[in-house]
Amino acid sequence: MKRITFIVNPVSGGKDKKDVLAAIGRYLDLSDCSYEVLQTGQAGDATRWARESEADIVVAVGGDGTVSEVATGLLGTEKALGIIPCGSGDGLALHLGISRNPAKAVKVLNEACIATIDAAQVNGRPFFCTAGVGLDADVSLDFARSEKRGLGTYITTAWDDWKQRNSNDRYVVETDTEAWAGPAVFITVGNANQWGNEARIVPKATLRDGLLDVTVVQPFSTLEIPDLAARLMIGKADTSRHVRTFRSARVHIHREHPGPAHCDGDPFEAGMDLMMEIKPGALRVVVPRSRLEKI
Repeated sequence: MKRITFIVNPVSGGKDKKDVLAAIGRYLDLSDCSYEVLQTGQAGDATRWARESEADIVVAVGGDGTVSEVATGLLGTEKALGIIPCGSGDGLALHLGISRNPAKAVKVLNEACIATIDAAQVNGRPFFCTAGVGLDADVSLDFARSEKRGLGTYITTAWDDWKQRNSNDRYVVETDTEAWAGPAVFITVGNANQWGNEARIVPKATLRDGLLDVTVVQPFSTLEIPDLAARLMIGKADTSRHVRTFRSARVHIHREHPGPAHCDGDPFEAGMDLMMEIKPGALRVVVPRSRLEKI
């Protein structure tokens, strides 16, 4: 009989978790498992509880930040990460094909189909979906400061930050095989293929290839935003004339001055140099059986 610990972030996505807890009670196959539910109260709880848990599967119930915290606590262990996504973006869950419908997400846990995926780190900080600098990081910082959650708040924050930008920073990007230098609006480095909400900023990224995917978005005008947004949502961001892409196990980004960066949407202050690298096969995760060969 497998043991499952659910770690619930009660405020993620601005959504009440009553429906999620009800779905666990109704759809979890109790003939094959036992479970407990823990609710976080502050940053760090999820990582510590995941590390200390004696469960076989530790389930993050929340958004990308909660998933990242739980996954960090599971690195270096044989415990598997489960996800019931209920955040503002849910990037890793959507890449893995895990439904935002709580009942469907619980049924994935019943299948207990486990895959081994890559993890990554930026300046020693683990991330599992995306990390970035520039406008991407500015939006993450301002979104984190907002009292509201949800996609609408994220879009409003992004638009406000775009209007307030005065110039584009210059960057140097070095990979294992090539280098690029120039101005950019933002740079996103992906382990998974998206920020969330199916906005696939690194559309060719996979979670088991031992490589990071880099998208450099060079300067563009406000009038070009609809075209870029459309490409983003259909998985064609890399076809824009403003986009440069790279793939590498290691990525070094140098910028003109310190400032915010983010990993999995969690902002932090960083210096002028960011070193990112992949950690192949570092995390076990429960995935839908139908998606096992497509992640």
